[in-house]
Amino acid sequence: MALRRGFKSEAERIVRRVQTEIGLSAADPIPPERVAELLGIEVIAGDELLPRQRFVELHNIQPDAFSACTLRPSPDRVVIVHNPLSSESRQNSDVAHELAHTLLDHELSRVQRLGDVTFLSCDPIQEEEAAWLSGCLLLPRALLLAEVRRGAEVKVIAQKHGVSERMAQYRLDVTGVVRQNQAAMKKTLQDLSIQVRL
Repeated sequence: MALRRGFKSEAERIVRRVQTEIGLSAADPIPPERVAELLGIEVIAGDELLPRQRFVELHNIQPDAFSACTLRPSPDRVVIVHNPLSSESRQNSDVAHELAHTLLDHELSRVQRLGDVTFLSCDPIQEEEAAWLSGCLLLPRALLLAEVRRGAEVKVIAQKHGVSERMAQYRLDVTGVVRQNQAAMKKTLQDLSIQVRL
């Protein structure tokens, strides 16, 4: 499924707006908890609502069946609940994904159940948009370019910014920052070569 025309640019603008509202530069990381605070959203681990054993049982039945969800227990309260069994990088990704739904004003549409808890989820197009925007939030393009210019490797970028290596590699690939940096370096070398000949 392809993202609608212009969505990727829109996502970059949303990220920059969030950074500005939080007081960050374009190359700064955006901690998901700061975005949640900006939006007035509570973020809690699922075992604050249900016994941890319930998540273990669910994981044993179907690993990764539950990652995170957004609950609206009242009109003025929004809560993101994430899987307490997930790694820190996965929790960051899952929370960022849920925050992306809010930033995109997605309508929660499908009723689902997790044990005794009922929650709503979005349609496939909205899921794809939220996935893209969450990647932009976790690893903004300007941040990735700065890391590449410093010579940081995928593993270092992932560890430094609390994401999986897979996410870091994906964002490096889709943003084209490695190619951009290589082209800039090539141009600099060409310019230096011209100056030396002069």
